[in-house]
Amino acid sequence: MKNNKLIKYIFDSYQELKKVTWPTRKQLIRDTLIVIVSSTIATAIFALVDLGLSSALQYFVSLKG
Repeated sequence: MKNNKLIKYIFDSYQELKKVTWPTRKQLIRDTLIVIVSSTIATAIFALVDLGLSSALQYFVSLKG
């Protein structure tokens, strides 16, 4: 009984995968580059904010003494 459920699940999954519209190589490369560039930009922004806040905190701590 359990075996039939597993076989049905695998068969149904295979049937669904046949309906998927897969991206072309060109689309895949373009989308990958978009993710890499946007991740790099976000990382740079967060690094600059972190550096600025760290410097501000060190400045305020040095004022106290």
